[in-house]
Amino acid sequence: MQSKHTLSVMRRDRTGTRYARRERQAGRLPAVLYGHGKDPVALTLDAKEAVRLFESGERVFTVQVKDEGASQTVMLKDVQFDYLGTNVVHVDLSRVDLDEIVECHPELHFVGEPIGLKAAGAILTHPSLDVTLKCTVANMPERLDVDISQLDEDDVLHASQIALPEGTELVSDPDAVVAAIRAKKMEEDLDAEAQDVDGVGAEPEVITERKTEEESEG
Repeated sequence: MQSKHTLSVMRRDRTGTRYARRERQAGRLPAVLYGHGKDPVALTLDAKEAVRLFESGERVFTVQVKDEGASQTVMLKDVQFDYLGTNVVHVDLSRVDLDEIVECHPELHFVGEPIGLKAAGAILTHPSLDVTLKCTVANMPERLDVDISQLDEDDVLHASQIALPEGTELVSDPDAVVAAIRAKKMEEDLDAEAQDVDGVGAEPEVITERKTEEESEG
């Protein structure tokens, strides 16, 4: 995946919580650029532009940092949120080459209407919302379209069954379930079994009989 977007970056001369808060109040997003044997560089990004690109699934960008010469390719490595988990407050970027091998976590986008959902009480579950792949930066997919139209009742789709783009390799557990069609009856049976294990629905214990036995032993 060639970097299609350029992030507007500026150097930060001052670091620390107080100055980072001022940057955010001014509509900027604090960031740090790492990698390729160079010293970390404190940056700020245009918060509105950066978050919009991140939320659309973009992970690879072109930036030009003052005093570092030509523009370079960077990858989003980490995103930090506020204590409510809603607003992005800091990001880490990493210098990369387009031919560099990396691990990525593309989001799974389920397409198609499963035939198994036509059965009464059938439900679609998707325990995994992404998978881990190994590929070059140039081949890194933003998301994976997963066709679930042929899933019938009680069918399960594993990670190994996902059609991967050329040049990518699955790192996730190949047996991990990414989608399944479950019958409502099956779910109810499982709940009943769980209740039995917890003691709900089991035969009540006769306390008086136990006490009688203990007294007779004494």
